[in-house]
Amino acid sequence: VVSTSHTLGDALSLPRVQCPNHPDAILVEDYRAGDMICPECGLVVGDRVIDVGSEWRTFSNEKALKDPSRVGDAQNPLLNGGDLTTMISKGTGAASFDEFGNSKYQNRRTMSSSDRAMLNAFKEISTMADRINLPRNIIDRTNNLFKQVYEQKSLKGRANDAIASACLYIACRQEGVPRTFKEICAVSRISKKEIGRCFKLILKALETSVDLITTGDFMSRFCSNLGLPKQVQMAATFIARKAVELDLVPGRSPISVAAAAIYMASQASAEKKTQKEIGDIAGVADVTIRQSYRLIYPRAAELFPPDFKFDTPVDKLPQL
Repeated sequence: VVSTSHTLGDALSLPRVQCPNHPDAILVEDYRAGDMICPECGLVVGDRVIDVGSEWRTFSNEKALKDPSRVGDAQNPLLNGGDLTTMISKGTGAASFDEFGNSKYQNRRTMSSSDRAMLNAFKEISTMADRINLPRNIIDRTNNLFKQVYEQKSLKGRANDAIASACLYIACRQEGVPRTFKEICAVSRISKKEIGRCFKLILKALETSVDLITTGDFMSRFCSNLGLPKQVQMAATFIARKAVELDLVPGRSPISVAAAAIYMASQASAEKKTQKEIGDIAGVADVTIRQSYRLIYPRAAELFPPDFKFDTPVDKLPQL
């Protein structure tokens, strides 16, 4: 005696199983019998319910010894064959070996060396991305870039880890969340120079390009890591943009200009930060911040936003 109801005006909605006597009651599922029971009157409303749980039972003494799963990992479209090949593990019983003691099934391992290399690179990319808290879409784009480069064989002789690091740098730039070479280098085992070389070679091989980085790309992250308030962040962004518009910092890296702008804005506010603190977060040397600061200091009065509340007036800012 099963009562079903449809949502009004929705002919395509699935029928809802409910007790005819207590339609608002939340049904209890009996997993052993596969029944759905009304808790109010005990009526078996539905039977033969499909159990969507795991297909095995795990006992405490077996948990650490073997994996009961028979379905393997999720499909990986980046690998040849969609990662649907079969891997036969090393045998343990007598039937797994011939009379000479050799494994009977060693020839059936079907994962190619190229797939194995790509799988290792994907793991390395995922590890690096996790260390600097990058989201899944960046990892996916990096994996795709690595696969394209690897299949082209245009960077033969370069270490896969170096290519993976350069692909991660490019993916960050393409997704609009750029990281500095130093930040990528910090989570990788590859030198900054080698990542830079691979970066240029990959852009050439894939005939792609990345947008130029600007001071605004790093400002919010640097200010957040320094614990600066929103007002100081907005002022630093304004100062950096104005300095570039007035051509006060020709040839200077956007990162060093951003660091100098943060230093100037923080010194004018109540939340003062030293060059050392800013340099540690931005990954630039104190002397680099000083050089960029000296270029923008003479016109400091023109650089601040009109609504900025000064704790230290412009004429009292450090001259360095």
